[in-house]
Formats: sequence, C-alpha cells, structure tokens
Amino acid sequence: MTDEHDWAPDACTLPTAERPLRLAEFDRLFRDAVRDTDRPSPRRLRLRLDDAAEPVVRDLIARESACCSFFTFDLIRPEGDALTLDIRVPPAQVDVLDALARRAAPAPRP
Repeated sequence: MTDEHDWAPDACTLPTAERPLRLAEFDRLFRDAVRDTDRPSPRRLRLRLDDAAEPVVRDLIARESACCSFFTFDLIRPEGDALTLDIRVPPAQVDVLDALARRAAPAPRP
C-alpha cells in the first residue's frame, strides 16, 4: 500500500485506471449506508449498514471479490438485527483492511 489514495495491494487485479472509480463507490457506500463499525480482530471488519443498501452492497462485493480474491465478504442479517457486512482478510492483507476501516468509519457528528 503506498498511500491513502492508492491502497490496493499488488494482489488486486482491477485495472489501475478503474481503481479510483471503485474507491469512489466504496466511499459512497460508506458515507450513505454505514451506521457503525466494529473491528473484532485485526483480520476482520464488521460494518452495520442501512437496510436499503443491500442491493448496492451485494453488487459491489461481488465485483470486488472478482478482482481482490483475498477478501472474504459475508452479508448477513442476524434475526432482529441490522444488515451487517463482515469482511475478512488473510494476515498479509491486514494493511488493506486497515485502510478500508479508516475509510468506513462514520464521520463524527457535530
């Protein structure tokens, strides 16, 4: 990972020219749908999402899984709970998850 704007690892097969567009999609999802974040372990990030975001999340994680196979995404809805996206990575990709977690953290409310 080189900087905050280019955090995709070498293992990512998404063409370099498309990476800013994908990053913008993630940023939009994080801004519009993330209600809370949790980091149960260094290799795992959990995002609680607005229920209306489910179709967008499903599409985005399907495309991201195709180019970054090191991610494991599980979209779940525990009974009586909010829509949750669980993201896991292998030890070699913790820095990528760190960058994703920073971007996903809800902005402080005034």
